[in-house]
Amino acid sequence: MTVTKAPAACLIGWPAAHSRSPLIHRYWLRTLGIEGGYVIEAVPPDNLRDFVLRLSLRGFVGANVTIPHKEGVLELSTPDARARAVGAANTLWFADGELRSTNTDVEGFIGNLDASAPGWDAASEALVLGAGGSARAIVFGLLERGISCVHLANRTIGRAEMLARQFGPKVHPVAWDDIDDVLPRAKLLVNTTSLGMHGQPSLDLEVARLPDGAVVADLVYVPLVTPLLAAAKARGLKTADGLGMLLHQAVRGFELWFGQRPQVTAELRALVEADLTKT
Repeated sequence: MTVTKAPAACLIGWPAAHSRSPLIHRYWLRTLGIEGGYVIEAVPPDNLRDFVLRLSLRGFVGANVTIPHKEGVLELSTPDARARAVGAANTLWFADGELRSTNTDVEGFIGNLDASAPGWDAASEALVLGAGGSARAIVFGLLERGISCVHLANRTIGRAEMLARQFGPKVHPVAWDDIDDVLPRAKLLVNTTSLGMHGQPSLDLEVARLPDGAVVADLVYVPLVTPLLAAAKARGLKTADGLGMLLHQAVRGFELWFGQRPQVTAELRALVEADLTKT
């Protein structure tokens, strides 16, 4: 591959064709007047090691990483504390000649909450649904922000118990059937599961049991307003949607690669919304 003078980053995934990352990063490059590029690289699992170790030779200053490579890139890079704690990385960059990795899902989620529901961190108890990679990032972020009690509910209780052991005594595993008992104390509710996503089963949950003033966040962004968020809005509760997290998690990677910190604007959100709703 010919190395170009303008810095370029890429998205590494398999498959990766439907990612909105190019739309986001090319918007920032254009609006900030930066000569640079962002492309999708579909990399089969068997080719990941070779691709990542030759990233700079391919002309890239860094990369986003998506399914199924978020765990695999850890051993091919130097992960920071967040990537190690979450057990997955979604951003690669070079510093002092070394390939480093982080997980910006943490700050993407927290940044979106700060923008959508200021004061959310006054909550003493949070309830997180799911125990996959996204849940690990969310739990890490909540504990880092000072939330004193995180209830973690998962359909397979063993996975919630495993995360609780990893993150310590502030994380409490909850059986899926016991969610109703926790809802009245949860000033923050976060759905990290695929329930409510287009084509997936709905999330059967009694939003009415949440306390007044609770904040509800959903990582799903197709549809933009999930049934969970719609029910929360109908109650007058503050909400944070999955699209906001998607936009905010992209900020740090762009800054690391191109040297300027971009802003999540209403114009950018409208651009991505329009793309998501295209038939």
